[in-house]
Amino acid sequence: MRHRLGWRVVATFALAAAAAAAAQTVDRTLAPNTLQEGIAKTLAEQAGAGRGDWATPYSSSYIIHRDPFRAIRRGRQLFQRKFTFADGAGPLTGDGRGDLDRTLALGAGLADSCAACHGRPRGSAGAGGVVATRPDSRDAPHLFGVGLKEMLADEITADLRAIRAQALADARASGVPVRRALASKGIAYGSLLAHPDGRVDASRVEGVDADLRVRPFFAHGGKFSLREFIVGALNDEMGLQAADPDLAAASAGGRVVSPSGLVLDGALDAIVAPPAASPADDPDRDGLANEVPESLVDFLEFYLLNYFKPATYRSTQATERGRAHLQRIGCTSCHVADLPLREDRRVADVETRYDPQRGHFNGLFATAVPLFDEVDDRSGHPPLRRAKRGAFVVRDFYSDLKRHDLGPAFHERDYDGTIRREFVTAALWGVATTAPYGHDGRSINLREVILRHGGEAQRARDAFARLPEVQKGEILDFLATLVLFPPDDTASNLNPGDRGAAGYPQYGHGSIRLPALFNDPSDPE
Repeated sequence: MRHRLGWRVVATFALAAAAAAAAQTVDRTLAPNTLQEGIAKTLAEQAGAGRGDWATPYSSSYIIHRDPFRAIRRGRQLFQRKFTFADGAGPLTGDGRGDLDRTLALGAGLADSCAACHGRPRGSAGAGGVVATRPDSRDAPHLFGVGLKEMLADEITADLRAIRAQALADARASGVPVRRALASKGIAYGSLLAHPDGRVDASRVEGVDADLRVRPFFAHGGKFSLREFIVGALNDEMGLQAADPDLAAASAGGRVVSPSGLVLDGALDAIVAPPAASPADDPDRDGLANEVPESLVDFLEFYLLNYFKPATYRSTQATERGRAHLQRIGCTSCHVADLPLREDRRVADVETRYDPQRGHFNGLFATAVPLFDEVDDRSGHPPLRRAKRGAFVVRDFYSDLKRHDLGPAFHERDYDGTIRREFVTAALWGVATTAPYGHDGRSINLREVILRHGGEAQRARDAFARLPEVQKGEILDFLATLVLFPPDDTASNLNPGDRGAAGYPQYGHGSIRLPALFNDPSDPE
């Protein structure tokens, strides 16, 4: 029987809600337990009927487009799943042997779960991992709001490339070189010079590669798509190889649209091929092929596209003064607070704010808002749930998605002896919950990471250093309002919790409970 619940969950549901699982989750079909904690479906059941299409029940296409909140939850369960050797986990890239100058994945380590690196606060796609892909290490960033980050970068890329195309057209029409400023969403990316013969001089382009592709993933700006990031991490950090058809087609020069709506065009961008050439390929020679079917990548991509934004903790007059100081001393010239998105591909937004009355843990309460339309396609299947694709303002983001040189204290050694000098401006949302700081975790607190800045940020750093201690403290107090949160322990309009529940607060503390929005909430993930 198909149930359709609204966004306000009935009280009986809230009373019955059990405590959710922690970061890294067992498969309870393999490890049964009295509390029935863990993932309810086997890995084969999660893979379902493959990608299929909108008319193929149990396929990723069907679930993403007709039961999107189940798709998000399944992606979350895959993200938290502890993969086993029987699933194909391991070995390390090259089993730890190879030329580290050429193959940085040799330093990635081996995890059994995505949450092993991205798992704090508990149950979230947060921070917490460290890898040795560089001599001085790299910290795993949190993934809150990562779908918004992908969409912002993609729109900026489209804007910059449209300016380039128009400059080339104007140069051809006029017969003389044309210089154009590059800007998008109020952010300047330098300029380029277009010649009548089709050549483009990108020597004055700033903060982005000459191809004008904004790559927001990895500290140095290495990838632009969640899909490529997911497939690469599964291989490098977990020893799981995917034969992803989307990346395979795009890496060969084709154009595809992923199930989450991102265009991958190999004619415009360099895209890395998946580690497995086909579902029958076994590149790590562990005797297992098709370790990550395309449907699992689909669910993981859709999960991260829709993942929650960071939260806002308690604001006061002092924290608002800190916000103003941050702008006054020049920090927001790179850490841009709010960025507009023209077309939001998510199916929901979750706003999480300080609310000591309704927040059982941490004083936070989340409000989920739908961003989809239901369309009856007269197929006899549940209606399609299509993202509205409306405009959205990404607030308290605090990044310009550009690379900058912050001076030698932020420079990074590579194993081949080279020095990397430029890094993408770190988004400050969630910063209060991600210590230690810097891409390498070298800075012990927010004060120290601010004072570590130099290079292009020297003036803003010195302005901070000259502030009276009270104003420095107000800036730090403001940054302390930009927090991550544990979704399983954050009350929401989907499960507001009940202080009168038996066993409170282990039970009845509320959560952001997506099963309330499944077509059939009685079928657990």
